[in-house]
Amino acid sequence: MTDVQDIQRRLIELDVEHRDLDAVIDMLTLDGHHDQLQLRRLKKRKLQLKDHITLLKMQLVPDVPA
Repeated sequence: MTDVQDIQRRLIELDVEHRDLDAVIDMLTLDGHHDQLQLRRLKKRKLQLKDHITLLKMQLVPDVPA
């Protein structure tokens, strides 16, 4: 496998985890009996995933000379 393939595979994994966290956060919010600390931690993890996804996507874009 090449680096590009590894990055694309990792992006898919992170996207799935990000969507899963989004679903869990929605369920906890709608439930009404949620732990604020747990919800905050899940949201923080979701933001970390989004940042990681953005960094990986930037690695896939070739550098264009200015």
